[in-house]
Amino acid sequence: MNPLRFSKASRLLALLLFANYPLPTANFLHAQTPELGLRVTKQLPATAVKNQGATGTCWSFSTTAMLESEGLRKNLGELDLSEMFTVRNIYLEKADNYVRRQGKAQFDEGGLGHDVLHAIQTYGAMPEAAYAGLKPGQRGHDHSQLVKNLRAYLDGVIKQQPVPMDWRTGFVKILDEALGTPPATFEFNGKTYTPKEFAAQILQFNPDEYVSLTSYTHRPFYQPFIVEIPDNWANGSYLNVPLPELFAAVNSSIERGYTVMWDADVSNPGWNQRRGYALEPVQKGDASNPDAAEKPATPELRQQLFDSQITTDDHLMQITGTALSPAGKRFFIVKNSWGDAGPFRGYIHVSEPYFALNTVTVILPKAGLSEELRAKFGVK
Repeated sequence: MNPLRFSKASRLLALLLFANYPLPTANFLHAQTPELGLRVTKQLPATAVKNQGATGTCWSFSTTAMLESEGLRKNLGELDLSEMFTVRNIYLEKADNYVRRQGKAQFDEGGLGHDVLHAIQTYGAMPEAAYAGLKPGQRGHDHSQLVKNLRAYLDGVIKQQPVPMDWRTGFVKILDEALGTPPATFEFNGKTYTPKEFAAQILQFNPDEYVSLTSYTHRPFYQPFIVEIPDNWANGSYLNVPLPELFAAVNSSIERGYTVMWDADVSNPGWNQRRGYALEPVQKGDASNPDAAEKPATPELRQQLFDSQITTDDHLMQITGTALSPAGKRFFIVKNSWGDAGPFRGYIHVSEPYFALNTVTVILPKAGLSEELRAKFGVK
């Protein structure tokens, strides 16, 4: 662990541990009542909140949640997709990358939203009921030992010269022992599918329907670039747009009925899952007051926080709606993957200043963009 990142990593660990022990909760649908502070202005259909447990697989849970909401929007039914089928397939791709780069590459639990789109396009998808990624009797996910075992195995592989051509066999065995073996075919609603058939016929998945966006001033606007963060191990590109247009894209998507995958920093003091708010308050004690005065959010400050590594790629979630505070401040309604944590049963309300300063990337359906934004972004 990088010692400069120790305090942020420790805070994230505490947040994950806390997520498994939520406060007494109120039904999220009651979030618009005066006692809870906000009035919901838009809430899009979403599947049940899940719990990633002690894993760094939020990238799979968040993007899968967006795809499940797309299933609801398309009247495909309430799909419960297997996050761990995707995670397993990406572990294999990370392993190939790590070995080919002779160990000089990222190999860990983390990833980004484009990894899910790529994995489903390449390997397909399946329901949670077909593959949960849990051993018999195991109730929650925990990859802390798994990733250590996988990395140790790969380090042993690359020490051998020549590298054994069958090294993947041992890697798959470790995955099978920890997560189980995914079925080649499975039953869904009385029919048998392969993962690729399920993705095409049931999920109706098309990766070309989505656009990946970011906003930083160190790269030219309206051009794609590889976002320089550790979990971008696959070197995925994101279209760089001005900050006001990133806001406009997310708001347009929500207003048109499309949820958004959101990648952000959640390790700063303004993030408070326990109280249900993410703010950038001027005063430290105001982190749970939705009408608290907040820091001005500018592209310059946003860039400074990114370059100084105060803003880092910590956590990915799903934006499902919008809300207003009593004083009229706008918030995004965000579905987390830490289980039933906080007063909004696993959801958190994110202020616009928090979004502006802490967003790293977003992925959303192209159909959510206005015609003006599609033209500006060159999106077809």
